Amino acid sequence: MKVLVTGANGLLGQKLLLRLGQESDLQIMATGRGEQRLNMVQGFYTYRSLDVTNREAVRDFMAEFRPNCVIHTAAMTQVDDCEKDPNACRLNNVDAVRFVAEACETWGTHLVHLSTDFVFDGQSGPYQEEDEPNPLSIYGQSKTDAEQIIRQYAGPWSIVRTVLVYGLAADMSRSNIVLWVKKSLEEGCVIRIVSDQFRTPTLAEDLAEGCCQVALRKATGIYNISGGEYMSVLEMARRIARYFQLNEELIEPTTTTALGQPAARPLLSGFLIDKARRDLDYSPHTLEEGIAMILEQFVTQSKNNEPIST
Repeated sequence: MKVLVTGANGLLGQKLLLRLGQESDLQIMATGRGEQRLNMVQGFYTYRSLDVTNREAVRDFMAEFRPNCVIHTAAMTQVDDCEKDPNACRLNNVDAVRFVAEACETWGTHLVHLSTDFVFDGQSGPYQEEDEPNPLSIYGQSKTDAEQIIRQYAGPWSIVRTVLVYGLAADMSRSNIVLWVKKSLEEGCVIRIVSDQFRTPTLAEDLAEGCCQVALRKATGIYNISGGEYMSVLEMARRIARYFQLNEELIEPTTTTALGQPAARPLLSGFLIDKARRDLDYSPHTLEEGIAMILEQFVTQSKNNEPIST
């Protein structure tokens, strides 16, 4: 089976390549913007630079590679940046999805699309797959619009929704909550963390496993793939501090309103993952287990003198 991963330079993209590489019968193609970042495992996949916002480039690439499955992870995910630049957000999160879907239809490709809890308003989480989206932000609306494109796709499709992804990868272009809390507290910085937002934080390896199972089992429809623990972002930060034995008193509780961020955030978010457990044998790690994996990866990178981006 031929599998294409878009957005392969991102955290999820890198974890997906590592997971898919464990399967002996896959031909894997990876695309992203610029040079590939996952340099330590070259050989089991082929990388090519591709701008998914270029309709002709996407069409030509799909015609050449003809994948049986596309896992589309490429997106503009910085929520506040999307609020500030809605045109760029729409190009990357809606138009690009349409271009990929159009190119895949010719070959009947199984299209697996990554989405988010930000399609919901956060009034009644944690959410099930059947709950009705009602986004609060431009980012959330773009992902909701992209889901509608996927639902209208003529071939087999899957939507994988996830929540607050964390992890460690090579040459990361942006941080995530575990790395940011760890680094900030190690530097003695006071950090303000919201106490009124609730999530089911997701280890990147778990999300990659869920996406891989969707692809391998040819599962269709919507799947919630996240962590299994429902907690406030404040509780998550405190558990990170305790795990790394850092000063928890540097964590200052605040509210979403007090932060005054450009984009609105859903408050009571997070997912119920019963469907993924049943259909995909999905079993996510606990937060502490996920942090332990990250710590082990830090140690490995240090031993190999590899760059660590936090």
